Amino acid sequence: MLFLDYVPELTPLEDEIYHYVAHHLKEASRMKIKELAAQTHTSTASIARFCQKFECSGYKEFQVKLRLYEDSINKTQISDSDESQYVDFLMRLNQPFLSNKIQEAVDILLNKELVLFLGSGSSETIAEYGTLYFTNLSQSALRIEDPSNYPIQWFPEDILKKTCIIALSVSGETKEIIHYLKRLNTKGCAIISITNTEKSTISRLSDLNIPYYITRETIYKSSSNKEKTIELTSQLPALLLIEKIAKRVRLSKNI
Repeated sequence: MLFLDYVPELTPLEDEIYHYVAHHLKEASRMKIKELAAQTHTSTASIARFCQKFECSGYKEFQVKLRLYEDSINKTQISDSDESQYVDFLMRLNQPFLSNKIQEAVDILLNKELVLFLGSGSSETIAEYGTLYFTNLSQSALRIEDPSNYPIQWFPEDILKKTCIIALSVSGETKEIIHYLKRLNTKGCAIISITNTEKSTISRLSDLNIPYYITRETIYKSSSNKEKTIELTSQLPALLLIEKIAKRVRLSKNI
C-alpha cells in the first residue's frame, strides 16, 4: 500500500485519507498538512496518526517518502517481450554447456527416490509446475510450500540421502531459499539449483547449478528500499529446463 509492502490497519477515516492520497499523489506530496486535512475533511491530528500508520514519524517524513514513491512510479518502464532472447536460449539449450549441465542433473536424479522443489515468489509457481511434471513422469516429487517455516529436522538422514532438492530462483539470492539450503548442506542431501546466473549464493550452495542467462527485468516495490523488487524476468527457461530434465530421467529409467 503506497510505499509499504503490507496493508496497515486503517480506521474508516484513515481509509478516506488513503484513497485521496492514492488518487492525488502529486498534489498530496506537496500539500501542507492543513491543506490535506481540508481536502479530506479531517483534522491535522488525524493526518498525523495516518502518517504513523505508514511508518513515518511525522507529516514531513511522509511527504518525502510519498515523493520518492511517486518518482519511482514515473520512472518505472516495462519493456515489451524480447522474443530473440528466448530463441537464443533455445539454441543454447542443445549446446555443450547447458546440455552437459542437464545430463549432470539427470545423473544425480537417477540415484534419488524423491525430488523436493523449492521456490519463492514467482519461482514458487514454477516449483509447483515442476512437482506436477515430475510426478506425471512417474518420479516422486513434492513442493516445499513455505521454506521459512518448513522444518528440515524431522527428515531422517537416510531419507535425505535419497532426496534431491531442485531450488528455483531467478536472482539466486532469495533469502528464504538460502536459509533453507544452508541447513540442508549438513544433511547429505543433493541440491540442484536453476538460476539466471551461476554467480550467486544459491549456486554456491548447490551441488549443481544450471544458469540460463537471459535479460533480467525488475521494478521497485518501494523507492525507499531498493532491495525490494518485483521480479518480472521470464520463467520460460526454468520451465523448459525442468521439462527437459524430467523427460531425460524417465527415458534413462526406460519406464
